[in-house]
Amino acid sequence: MSITNMSLLLIELGVIIIALAILNRLARKIGMSAIPLFLLVGLLFGNGGILPLDLSEGFLYIGSEIGILLLLFTLGLEYTGEQLRDGLKRGLPDGIVDFLFSFPPGFILGLLMGWGPLTAWLLGGVTYISSSGMIARLLAEKGWLGNGETPSVINILVFEDLVMALYLPLTIVLLAGQSPATASISMLIALVAVGVLLFVAIHYGKVVGRLIEHESDEVVLFSILGLILFVAGFAQLLQISAPVGAFLVGVALKGPIADRTRQILSPLRDLFAAIFFLFFGLQIDPAILPPVLLPAVGLGLVTTITKLLSGWWSANRAGVDKVSCLRAGTILVTHGEFSILIAGLGVVAGVEPELGALSAAYVLFLSILGPILAQVVNPICYAIKSSRA
Repeated sequence: MSITNMSLLLIELGVIIIALAILNRLARKIGMSAIPLFLLVGLLFGNGGILPLDLSEGFLYIGSEIGILLLLFTLGLEYTGEQLRDGLKRGLPDGIVDFLFSFPPGFILGLLMGWGPLTAWLLGGVTYISSSGMIARLLAEKGWLGNGETPSVINILVFEDLVMALYLPLTIVLLAGQSPATASISMLIALVAVGVLLFVAIHYGKVVGRLIEHESDEVVLFSILGLILFVAGFAQLLQISAPVGAFLVGVALKGPIADRTRQILSPLRDLFAAIFFLFFGLQIDPAILPPVLLPAVGLGLVTTITKLLSGWWSANRAGVDKVSCLRAGTILVTHGEFSILIAGLGVVAGVEPELGALSAAYVLFLSILGPILAQVVNPICYAIKSSRA
């Protein structure tokens, strides 16, 4: 890279990070989540935007990947291995209900649009999976990690991510036109890998913590960041999603070392998480949105209702009050990185030209609506509680 290009890259990155700081200040001043603002700015400066950012795209891509891993890692820190195991057992009905509510709308719309069953299968995956990365940021940003409904929300997110460990390998095999036997082998490998990672997280978390523990914060930072990236990459290699691997690293850490890593990684997590949301918006070309906007918004409104029902069902089974049940539902509305990944698989395979555009419009709509809906509903929830008190 020439000196001129390097200078422009540094200037561009500097402007981007300063813009993130300004947007964060604005969001805090008006009392809303910064996520929709990051997404909209990405939309303005991405492919087809008013001022495309080309030089820093490679850095932003890597930064966005690190951001989602750190978000899922810190979400995993809220769980012990035992809590995860028990939560998955108790949350199995919740996960099944969530799937039955949220997968069919996309699948049915795909068929109604005249697409084949495989393309409809992809759109069903897009509508099914909530954004664990965005929701993790929202929970931390709003201080809702200790709320009564949060374990129910996390149980559903973990179940969805584990379903992806089967869905993604199966989808890749189907898109490649390979045999059911090959698909079965890929799914079996994914299941075994998830089982091994869960076993290590539950039974050897203390050992992992002792290996990371050190008097130097710098050593702890390098150790835990390296471990997150290694496990996430290994999980991706085995056709499990990298965020699931990062989540399980967080689950494995217990006690003081968990609190220490959370404190050390928080600034790094916030920086790269912001880059993730910005990069997400950069990838969407505004020109492709108008033709598919109506079906995307309609589908988004339908799945907003289905996610509200899923969250309500799960939180209600956990015994929390109706206000918390409503908040659980709004939290699950947000869609993001996994939905784009699923649509991207179909676009690369060339199954249906409109799939990418429809999915992009759908995800953008819900990634903005979800945080705003949670923001609007929360004061209403407190007002209801206060009036009852």
